[in-house]
Amino acid sequence: MTEGNFVDYVKIYLASGKGGKGSTHLHREKFIEKGGPDGGDGGRGGHVILRGNKGLWTLYHLKFLRHVKAGHGGDGGSSRSTGADGEDKIIEVPLGTVVKDKETGDVLFEITEDGETKVIAKGGKGGLGNWHFRSSTNQTPRYSQPGMPSEELDIILELKVLADVGLVGFPNAGKSTLLSVLTSAKPKIADYAFTTLKPNLGIVAYRDFQSFVIADIPGIIEGAAEGKGLGHYFLRHIERNSTLLFLVPADAEDIKKEYEILLDELRRYNPEMLDKDRLIVVSKSDMLDEELQTEMKAQLDKEFKGIDYMFISSVAQQGLQELKDKLWKMLNTDAEVKS
Repeated sequence: MTEGNFVDYVKIYLASGKGGKGSTHLHREKFIEKGGPDGGDGGRGGHVILRGNKGLWTLYHLKFLRHVKAGHGGDGGSSRSTGADGEDKIIEVPLGTVVKDKETGDVLFEITEDGETKVIAKGGKGGLGNWHFRSSTNQTPRYSQPGMPSEELDIILELKVLADVGLVGFPNAGKSTLLSVLTSAKPKIADYAFTTLKPNLGIVAYRDFQSFVIADIPGIIEGAAEGKGLGHYFLRHIERNSTLLFLVPADAEDIKKEYEILLDELRRYNPEMLDKDRLIVVSKSDMLDEELQTEMKAQLDKEFKGIDYMFISSVAQQGLQELKDKLWKMLNTDAEVKS
């Protein structure tokens, strides 16, 4: 998937179908000149429905979709025949899609399960035919109900990537390289900041044919919570991850300071993110000799009391299996606690 094909924000105008009119027909047959009312009901207008699809990873297929209109209900007919229901319109969305009202900004609902359906705009109810209005005092009613009007709504679809582990770090921390060696994903990798301009997802194959999903989130910069850099464009994707992997390169001037800046950006964006499990990973550790790594560990033991950290090198393939084991344990311990 290319950069331009990842779309996680679209606006769409929706309109359901209006209900069909009830019929005012009076029964007529040979030898029956003045039959009673037999007007049928109008059909229901079509709904606009959102449905979760686990096969989709982006909102790209909706990028150029500006209007979605469901079909109108058919009018009622003679012999109490009901009009046809309007055609429903189903919009397939990836799991993790948040639906907002464009006018108010309120969150209407979220789609998180495959096959989950939500009616976002209900079709108008069909009007009753004159058959329903007959009575002993009004045996030939010549009126019926019109159909109910359609619903119109402007919505915003926002995708929050669904992944077990989210990679968090400054630009050029080595997140894309780590993703490429842990999974079969092929993110763009280069030696400059902001190589990644969209979240990349990869499936990590684990022991006994088990797996988990990891997401490379575009690099955070100081001030991201206020909208600097790519701002909220990528911070919202971290909200879905159950475990956060903070990646700090071994050549950083101050590892603890970098971690605290990253943590502060998450706190300012959404304090609830600090409730997630965290693991600090010092990348590019192949740059350190054994003596320097020992010194660093002694320092980090003092600075990261109670927080797990480990050294890895994506390029030299060092510590990767231990990292997989650690993440798997964190994810499954978390799942056991929740259940």
